[in-house]
Amino acid sequence: MRLKKIITTSFLLSVLPALSIAAPSPSNGITYQEGWQNWATIAVSHRTDNSTIRVILGNKVAVEAARAGKTNPWPDGSILGKIVWKEKQLKSWLAGTAPGDFGHAEFMVKDSTKYSKTHGWGWARWLGLEQKPFNEGAQSCISCHTPVKNHDWVFTEPAQFPKGK
Repeated sequence: MRLKKIITTSFLLSVLPALSIAAPSPSNGITYQEGWQNWATIAVSHRTDNSTIRVILGNKVAVEAARAGKTNPWPDGSILGKIVWKEKQLKSWLAGTAPGDFGHAEFMVKDSTKYSKTHGWGWARWLGLEQKPFNEGAQSCISCHTPVKNHDWVFTEPAQFPKGK
């Protein structure tokens, strides 16, 4: 019986790594941000030009900066995640709009030294539920963000949150 347990355990240890889901490949040289699903919300946005709903999340550094109003510039170490869905109208509440099909997850990583050539930010995006890396280069992101260059290249204005105890 002990030999059977050892063989079974050895087999499982050799097979389980192959069964685990690997992290998506890097995008524009930036590693996929594991655990972003547990980050805190900084803001939400609704884009009427492309009918998308976005939740803007942040790592601990970004959330602390947002809550303190210290976002222009954002501090080094901040990571902003923008999670995007196509909008859908709720059938049970016609005035309600909710997330529909998942679009993409994108991240801005603040490191003023490492990303000095891209305005202090690393830019990355993963497309669809399969999180396929979008490797079109940082310039495709920067060209869209140019209107907010005086706001540290960030569109998001952090939402107000009541102070916790």
